[in-house]
Amino acid sequence: MKVFSALYDKVLGWTQHRRAPAILAGLSFSESVIFPIPPDVMLAPMAMMQPKRAWYFAAITTIFSVLGALVGYALGYLAFDTLVMPMIEWAGYEAKLAVVQQWFDQWGFWIVFIAGFSPIPYKLFTVSGGMLGIALIPFVIASLISRGLRFFLVAWLMRSGGPKMAVALRRYVDTIGWLLVIVAVCAYVWLR
Repeated sequence: MKVFSALYDKVLGWTQHRRAPAILAGLSFSESVIFPIPPDVMLAPMAMMQPKRAWYFAAITTIFSVLGALVGYALGYLAFDTLVMPMIEWAGYEAKLAVVQQWFDQWGFWIVFIAGFSPIPYKLFTVSGGMLGIALIPFVIASLISRGLRFFLVAWLMRSGGPKMAVALRRYVDTIGWLLVIVAVCAYVWLR
């Protein structure tokens, strides 16, 4: 079944849209606050299809991700009990939040740095940072450095491959997609 190749073609089409940078900015901002899909899914194909603009796309992603992190921080600081906690419960992130709180207690600044670079849902750290009242300036610095490293690394990798990589990836995208589904199902079953 060629499900993933059709989706891949659709995403590549979106990356060529004239409003793609604005959509990337919105996705980057919202992912740091509430949205579950990381901006890499749009940044990577944009950098791959337009390698000369890869650094520009990485900068947009970084800046708007950090701006979103500030909103997440403010939500945690100002409205945790009334707004944020019900959303965390709705999303089923209570256990993850408890772990994040423990990590903040242990590592402080460094946990923000690690979370910004890793695939762990960053929004948990932005909201928790505000809720726990960690220092704002180190929070912003850690976010800016870690998110920047992550997004510029993605842009560099995709820029290096360029449109040739898009063609090669298109050939294997269905196999890769189904393998990821199998891994996700196995991980879910194993963790349950």
